[in-house]
Amino acid sequence: MSRPPLPPFNAETAALKTRLAEDAWNSRNPQKVALAYSPDSQWRNREVFVQGREEIVSFLTHKWACEHEYRLIKEVWAFWGNRIAVRFAYEWHNAEGQWFRSYGNENWEFDENGLMKRRFAAINDLPIEAGARLFHWPQGRRPDDHPGLSDLRL
Repeated sequence: MSRPPLPPFNAETAALKTRLAEDAWNSRNPQKVALAYSPDSQWRNREVFVQGREEIVSFLTHKWACEHEYRLIKEVWAFWGNRIAVRFAYEWHNAEGQWFRSYGNENWEFDENGLMKRRFAAINDLPIEAGARLFHWPQGRRPDDHPGLSDLRL
């Protein structure tokens, strides 16, 4: 299975790969998201270690059951060869209605087929008031004309 764009990445293909990942995560469809990862993909997400697609699906199913009205923006920070570093922010609220903006960085490594084989994520959650939210598009793909992280000064 191949998931273009394939490494080695340049500025254009790294940005496209990042936007495709953002779009998939904004779908909140764990099975769809898992297909972008190699069958033996290794993750560190905060303090959680995940191995393989089945665990990815389980992890994301639980994540999106707890993080309501999830909306995410990703931006390339750096790239080289088969690796991309991104920064991101997402907004969500918990079951009690408390809103958060979560900020983080991810380091990605891809195999020759464009599947992500390693993902390391560091994330911090900032409680925010509902009126401080910046991500207001309907759930799903972020519209092309919606500002990115740099435009929002995040």
